[in-house]
Amino acid sequence: MSAETQSKKKPAPRQRGHPRDLPEVRLSKSLSWLLRHGARTAGLQVRPDGYARVSDVLANAMFKDVTFLQLQEIVNRDQKNRYHLLFEPCPTPSTNSSDVWWIRANQGHSIKDISLDLQIISSASEIPLAVHGTTRKAWELIATQGLSRMKRNHVHLAQGVPGSGVLSGMRNSSQVLIFIDVQKAIDAGIKFYLSENGVVLTEGDANGVLGPQFFQRVEYADRTPIPGWEGSGPVERCEVEPMRIGVGGSRGLTTAIDRTLTEQVTDRTSTPKACSGDVLPL
Repeated sequence: MSAETQSKKKPAPRQRGHPRDLPEVRLSKSLSWLLRHGARTAGLQVRPDGYARVSDVLANAMFKDVTFLQLQEIVNRDQKNRYHLLFEPCPTPSTNSSDVWWIRANQGHSIKDISLDLQIISSASEIPLAVHGTTRKAWELIATQGLSRMKRNHVHLAQGVPGSGVLSGMRNSSQVLIFIDVQKAIDAGIKFYLSENGVVLTEGDANGVLGPQFFQRVEYADRTPIPGWEGSGPVERCEVEPMRIGVGGSRGLTTAIDRTLTEQVTDRTSTPKACSGDVLPL
């Protein structure tokens, strides 16, 4: 290979995250970016329900040294349950018994045309509460313009505040807590959904915004109310357990799938090839 050819060769994509992050943290951040935002950029095909072939993910340069079992470990250990592995038998006989694994991010996509298995929330009584965490700087704009889904498909809301045991839907570093009057918003025609890992999602209005008229109360992270946004009093969790949908327990994999994985994957170097399935065009 000539020096000129070598100079034109594209560098391998770097993993996401800070260089000082632990390797498993960078892997998870890379996986999150790929499945939520970068699939088309990376040439990864995804199904309309958000699933991509595991074999295609592991073939990506960011995961060239990652095995199937290591990928499963990332899924199992993710504290916010961001991912889901799917064991789906091929409709036609396959010579490779591992040709049936798919993976997706449970929510957070900016990729259009993704239709996740979301459960609609028809009443505020179905969830304990809905709260959005943000920074003080961002709040200055949100206070007048509302919460925008921006480039994502949904605004994300948690069913509890940091420290309440609810793991998904908000960064623990959030400085401002915006509590949503879900019933008022539903009555105004705003739709809310529940993702598989318990995050409350909304597309907002026709402009992708959840307006400030639906903010019930706003507090700093220490639970001190922000002047002018005290609402009718402190927002307390009602006696409803945080909801999740789907099967698979807290880690998103059923016992049957775990058992199948153990039976099918016999070494750490095996890479399953996924069977063919309908995928979105690149």
